[in-house]
Amino acid sequence: MKKQKKSPRPCCSSKERYKVTNWPEYNRSLINRGRINLWLTQQVIDHWYYEGPRKKGRQPKYSDVCIETCLCIKTLYKLGFRQTQGFIESLISLGDYDLSVPNFSDICKRSKTVNVKAKKSRKVYAGKTITLAVDSTGLKVFGEGEWKVRKHGWGKHRTWQKLHLAVETDVKLIEGAVLTTNSVDDSSMVSALLEQAPKKVDTFTGDGAYDTMKVYETLTDKKIKAVILPRKGARIRKHGNSKGRTHQRDRAIRQIRKHGRKQWKRKIKYHRRSLAETTMFRYKTIIGDKLKARTFDRQKTEIKIACKILNVMTLAGMPKSVKIKASPIKTKAA
Repeated sequence: MKKQKKSPRPCCSSKERYKVTNWPEYNRSLINRGRINLWLTQQVIDHWYYEGPRKKGRQPKYSDVCIETCLCIKTLYKLGFRQTQGFIESLISLGDYDLSVPNFSDICKRSKTVNVKAKKSRKVYAGKTITLAVDSTGLKVFGEGEWKVRKHGWGKHRTWQKLHLAVETDVKLIEGAVLTTNSVDDSSMVSALLEQAPKKVDTFTGDGAYDTMKVYETLTDKKIKAVILPRKGARIRKHGNSKGRTHQRDRAIRQIRKHGRKQWKRKIKYHRRSLAETTMFRYKTIIGDKLKARTFDRQKTEIKIACKILNVMTLAGMPKSVKIKASPIKTKAA
């Protein structure tokens, strides 16, 4: 029996390409990320010591702004607490400031209770409503590396925490961040993420993990448009002859049945959800994929500091890319 010849592959295919149009400004912003006066400003120097209300007992000597700045430098440059103290001492001495530096133990203790104010810019929205893309990722607490586990198997228990992020799709700022244990599902954190948004949320976009009635009820109560991919095999709850308002999920299922999942994604701009995954990639590239703190309260502070660092870098400048003409890619025939 003769073997059938395989049909030859196409000799060329198109690949989408993008070009950065503001490369000089973006290049300058990348350089500015390493400038120390971006993180240690004159406003921080002016509010270095505690200025809050006087209470019973011993008052803190240093303000939350001071501790927050120390933690930002520690996270940004991947230093230990003792190295952070030495780093800040050198900056204060070089700047000829008449300031004392908190001890490394004070920084560690205060990291549990410090009130971190996220770096958000309400001016960039200019009074407009915002669209949030939500997703989650895992951050390792302790354990072995992936290569060792794949090559030789695991020798000790590994564990991680789950980071939930809400990213604004136009300016790409992190508007909400929640840290939970790895047993918490994504849909239960929607209300906590929406409460952190500084502006009126118009659209919520997420993957199939958020395809639950609890999420839809929360979004409907807040009058937020849901752009959530229904799971395969999803069924309509309210049919055409039912009374009451059409459910958002049922509307999406009908559109998918009529146009297909691919066309529905394009029509409703579902792919904006990938911006949350891009932000998680930036988080793990710039900050890292591990949590250095060992207690849960300090781990919460650590992720808030990390998100603030990413927002500062985003506001400093981001690339603006446009799609250019696709170029043919030659492939060998079978």
